[in-house]
Amino acid sequence: MFRKVFPWSWGHPEEPELTPERANVHMRGDRVLLREKSPGDIANDYRWRTDSELSQLDAGSPVRMSFDAFERHSMEELNYPATRSKRLSVDTSEGVHIGNVMFYDINMRTKQAELGIMIGDKDYWGQGYGTETVDLLLDHMFGAYPFKRVYLHTLSWNKRARKSFHKSGFKDVKPVRKGAYNFILMEIWREEWEELRGNGASDSGASSA
Repeated sequence: MFRKVFPWSWGHPEEPELTPERANVHMRGDRVLLREKSPGDIANDYRWRTDSELSQLDAGSPVRMSFDAFERHSMEELNYPATRSKRLSVDTSEGVHIGNVMFYDINMRTKQAELGIMIGDKDYWGQGYGTETVDLLLDHMFGAYPFKRVYLHTLSWNKRARKSFHKSGFKDVKPVRKGAYNFILMEIWREEWEELRGNGASDSGASSA
């Protein structure tokens, strides 16, 4: 059951080297901060993972386990983090925890990984926080790792999400059917990211601290 709830914790024989810049992420944009997960996030994470609307947007079902069980597994993940995935918290510049972002299925041989994002606090929807979060995460992924390609799957009916990903430089690749859901596979290549960052078209004002 935990593998379904925490898919980013799955193991993989090829593990990236854990350098300081990969292990201690702290990236600040104009309105968003990406940081390492902490025990203080667990209550929000549980509330978001048990929300039926958020689960639908994530093409899944709400978490059914008790908070105690969720907390135990979350603490285990914090104490023994997976090396084939990276999960970060999203805060506003005022320090409000509004969501999570992650990349997983890291493949150091093909130099690619999949991106996922959840803005769990609905008060911050539709205001550009998701786009800035993705911009910051791409800066981290292409800056701290030798990735050539970052990809994601978004539900075909979620036009708002697709529009946001397009702003960050992702391009539609093809429709994909996974289980009972229809997705659009989207991707961005390192050369495209470098061009965007060089031109300032996707500049989120990111800085490390």
